[in-house]
Amino acid sequence: MTEETAEPTGIGNSGIVAIVGRTNVGKSTLVNHLLGEKVSIVSDTVQTTRNLIRAILTEPRGQMVFLDTPGVHKAQGEMGKNLNKAARAAVQGVDAILLVLDRSSKPALEDDGWLRRLAREEGPCIIAFNKSDRNFNCSSAYKELWNEIKLEKESAVEPVWTSVSALNGDGMAGLLDILFENIPVGPPLFPDDILTDYPRKLNIADVIREKLFHRLHDELPHAVAVWVEEIVEGEKKWSVEASIYVERHSQKGIVIGEKGRLLKWVREQAEKELYEMYGVRFKLTLWVKVEKNWRKNFWILKKLGYA
Repeated sequence: MTEETAEPTGIGNSGIVAIVGRTNVGKSTLVNHLLGEKVSIVSDTVQTTRNLIRAILTEPRGQMVFLDTPGVHKAQGEMGKNLNKAARAAVQGVDAILLVLDRSSKPALEDDGWLRRLAREEGPCIIAFNKSDRNFNCSSAYKELWNEIKLEKESAVEPVWTSVSALNGDGMAGLLDILFENIPVGPPLFPDDILTDYPRKLNIADVIREKLFHRLHDELPHAVAVWVEEIVEGEKKWSVEASIYVERHSQKGIVIGEKGRLLKWVREQAEKELYEMYGVRFKLTLWVKVEKNWRKNFWILKKLGYA
C-alpha cells in the first residue's frame, strides 16, 4: 500500500471505475501505480491481461474499485473475441469510465471505437493520455477525433481530459483526485484490508505467465497459457503445481529452453515475486503440456477464465 492509504473514516466516496482502452496503452501499469501495489501483470505483449481484475483502493476519501480490463485489439480466434467482449461489457453498471489513450501514438481503430462508446454513456467519463513522458504528442489528434464523433452522434457527453505517465507517476495524483470527484458518496464495497478479489490460483498463474512473456517476447506468447493445478499451503512454504499449455510440440521445447534453462529462470523469478506478494516461500513445480488448439477449446478457455 502507499503511505497515504488508510482505513476510511466512515462513509466517503465509493464506486467502481472501469479502466478501458486498446491493448498496450498502459492500463495495468496505471492500476498498479494508483494502488502502490502490483495487482496486474505487465508486459509489452498483446493480451497480457486476459481476465477482468478488480483492484481495490481504500483511503480516507473512501474506496475505489478499479476494473482492469483486457485491451481491445484486432481479435483472431475465439479467445481474442472473448477478451474483446469482456472488455466492452465491463463498462456496464459502473460509476465511472476511465479511457486510457496512448499519447505517443496516433489514434487507432480501437480508440475510435472506445470514443464512440463513450459518446453514448450517461455517467462520468474520464480520458487519460498516458505515456506523457514520451516526446511524441498526439493528443490533439485524439481530441479532433472526439469532436468529430461528438458532432456525428449529437452527443452531450463532456469527458474530463487529463495527461499522465503511469510509468513515472506524473499526473497520477491529479487523476486520482478527478476519479474520487466523479464517484458517488456511499459506504465501502469491500473490507478495508482487501487489495483485490482476484482468485489466488489465477493470480499465481498470471505471475508465471508474465515471466514467460518476458523471456519469450513475441515468439509464442499467444500460444501459452498457465493453469494452477494445486496449492498446498504449509506454514513456512507453499507448494504449487502448475501446467503451462502450448499448442505444438515444437513450442514445448522453446518454453523449456536449452537444458531447461528458460523454464528454470521462469520458476525462480516467479517464486521470488510470489514471495514478495504473499510473504511466504514458494516451491513451484511447472509442467509443460501440449494441448493442440487450446485457444479454440471452449472447455479449456472456460477453465482458464477466458470464456
